[in-house]
Amino acid sequence: MTKSTAASSKSVAAKTAKPAAKSAKPVANIDAEPVAKSAGKTAPSPLPAQAKATKAEADAKGASAPSGRSPSKTSSTAPDNMPSPATKVDSKLANAWKNKTGRELTEAELLAMPEAEYMSDKQLDFFRHVLEVQKEDLLSNAGETTEHLREDTSIVPDPADRATIEEEHALELRTRDRERKLLKKISQALVRIDSGEYGFCDETGEPIGLGRLLARPTATLSLEAQQRRELKQKMFGD
Repeated sequence: MTKSTAASSKSVAAKTAKPAAKSAKPVANIDAEPVAKSAGKTAPSPLPAQAKATKAEADAKGASAPSGRSPSKTSSTAPDNMPSPATKVDSKLANAWKNKTGRELTEAELLAMPEAEYMSDKQLDFFRHVLEVQKEDLLSNAGETTEHLREDTSIVPDPADRATIEEEHALELRTRDRERKLLKKISQALVRIDSGEYGFCDETGEPIGLGRLLARPTATLSLEAQQRRELKQKMFGD
């Protein structure tokens, strides 16, 4: 009885020992696998560092690229500091009028004169010369018209040709009529030059301006006053 009990106790002990050995195996797996997994997870950590390095290199290249273009930009902006040819010409024109008479001035030199010289003796002399030249041209045209009208159209055999000549004479007479009115305005402008009223608006007394006088030397109103007068004429039909 003692031998059988001893054998049974050994078998029980052997059975209980085997599960203990098996239980040791899972412990090893639990301890080892997380370490391996954690090592596998921590391994990709150098990749972000490499990405940062490549990004830093790209930023460095991008920063160095504009520096290579900077000389071209500075070279393109450098001429802006230099005086332009137009400025040089204006400076010459601004002083050219001082050594010339009014009749010798060009339109560009007249416009380059300072505002303080508006309707000075030189400017009045300039416009007097312009008006006198226009007056001579108009008088010359009137003399030519008189000679044309003296031609006898009755000797022209073809009625169509005779009608054409008469139509040309009528057109020339209308042109001479407009020029006759312009001659009157030129004479009035010359009187205003002598009286010192030339170049100033009849309604407001303000300067008419060199630009407007160059375009129309017989002007007696400023541009604003002329526009107001034309507007009143349209509204009231005067």
